[in-house]
Amino acid sequence: MGKIAFVFPGQGAQYAGMGKDFCEQFRECLEVFLLAEQVTGLPVRELCFEENERLNITEYTQIAMLTCEAAMLEAVKQTGLKPDVTAGLSLGEYGALLASEVLSMEDAFRIVRKRGLYMQEAVPEGGAMAAVLGMEAEEIDEILHGTDGTVSVANYNCPGQIVITGETEAVNRACALLKEAGAKRTVLLKVSGPFHSPLLQEAGERLAQELQFYRFQQFFFTKQWKELKNYVNKKGICIIGDVPIYVAIDSADTWANPLMFQFD
Repeated sequence: MGKIAFVFPGQGAQYAGMGKDFCEQFRECLEVFLLAEQVTGLPVRELCFEENERLNITEYTQIAMLTCEAAMLEAVKQTGLKPDVTAGLSLGEYGALLASEVLSMEDAFRIVRKRGLYMQEAVPEGGAMAAVLGMEAEEIDEILHGTDGTVSVANYNCPGQIVITGETEAVNRACALLKEAGAKRTVLLKVSGPFHSPLLQEAGERLAQELQFYRFQQFFFTKQWKELKNYVNKKGICIIGDVPIYVAIDSADTWANPLMFQFD
């Protein structure tokens, strides 16, 4: 059998009803939801299981997503399956930390609750993100620089798929300009904030201070990760993690700057 990776999604993957089937089948999953409600004081089951507008609002989306990821992880554990490596996309890093046993579940819920609040408070008017398909990064950068308002690249996902972020009106204007310039398609994402944007610099700094009060268990970098981290740093882009020296812990850098998931 090959190596096993557990990869956890970030915001935008949420949907009404998520996690409900797991709670109905596994007592362990229900206990995770009950713990999240106890720690945060929020009706997490209601947020996840029922149709509601709050599920797509950052301060609720983040804790809802993490709770579902943690619950599903408990169900997988019952099978005896263990990962050789874990990873997470943005918010999903906290699911990866849980799977790696680097962070306790209670602390993860506390941190992510504050993470969502800090982001929401930083941009109370909200923001937007959109995937741009079928256009080179250099062309996108040029058009964004000429667009009124705050809009920039959030994620360099892969060749032909780049995500932009910023003020809602600026993102909408940029999408129109990008399509006029030849982009095959632009798709608005199901998020309520401008993630990986300079607009979130202050929120990232607030969380960096908060993280000093939590204990993270030691974990190890593989030789391949060290080489990748050095390569990325030379490119001037911080890719994964909320605190730069760790693989998957929050920092202001990753909140305010683009993430690169593609390499030469």
